[in-house]
Formats: sequence, structure tokens, C-alpha cells
Amino acid sequence: MLAPILSVTEAAPLLPPRGGLIGLDLGTKTIGVASCDPERRLAAPVETITRKQFTPDAARILALGAARGAAGFVIGLPVNMDGSEGPRAQSSRAFARNFARLTELPIILWDERLSTAAVERDMIATDMSRARRAEVVDQQAATFILQGALDRLRHIAGQG
Repeated sequence: MLAPILSVTEAAPLLPPRGGLIGLDLGTKTIGVASCDPERRLAAPVETITRKQFTPDAARILALGAARGAAGFVIGLPVNMDGSEGPRAQSSRAFARNFARLTELPIILWDERLSTAAVERDMIATDMSRARRAEVVDQQAATFILQGALDRLRHIAGQG
């Protein structure tokens, strides 16, 4: 078993016409998880996984994917503002390589520049408490990442 690790452009022709995707925001302490509908229109938060070790973390992600009939995974790639990749991006790529050994479903890497900052700004604008923001920021960042990939997939397909 070795899933392909692709850009959204490379993945678009390989994905089945229907089937949700699971979006992941990989933090050092948590993993934000989001999913979308089978038509891939709208991303929604699912849960925040407290990171333990790779194997149980990956097992939880695979279980969430299986429960939702996922057709693939979208992993946020934290690229620097100048387009270079630092230690966090390398860590995300390493996670994707290890995760690819556990599934045959495609893994899409999505440039997530500013996703957490954008999500924080939106939550502050809605007057969400600091404690509540801390609880949901990773799920919301995963939703932001997944929605960006969904919008790009729709654009590639000529639907938006």
C-alpha cells in the first residue's frame, strides 16, 4: 500500500467523481480534522486529535476517513511567505510519506499559508472567547485548508 502524494492539480483527474475528502491541519500538539460532503462543496470541522504518536494518530484519521467514505486526504503544507519550506513543511511532508504507507487513497498537499491566522481573525471578529478559540482553532484551520482545496478542485473541473 502506498498512496500517491500529489498537488491538487495532479490529484484532480485521479479522484472519483463523488466522495468526500478529509482535511488535516498538522500542529505539533494537535491535528485539526475536517471533512466535506460527497459532492465536495462544503468543508466542515470534525474534531481535534491530541497528538500522541504517529501510529495511533494515523489510525484515528483513517477511522474518520473510513466512517465518512473518504476518497482522499488533504494535508496542509505550511509554506513560508516567500514560498520556501521550513521545518514545519518538512514535518508535514514526512507525515504524508508515513501516512501514504497506510492507505491507497490519494494524499493532497495544500499550501496553507496564513490559514490559522485567517481563522483566528474570523473567530476574534465573531467575539469568540479565547478559551473557545483554543478548543476549535485546529478544526477550523483544517476546514479552511480543505475548503481551499475544494474550491481549487471545482475551478479545475470548470465548475467555479
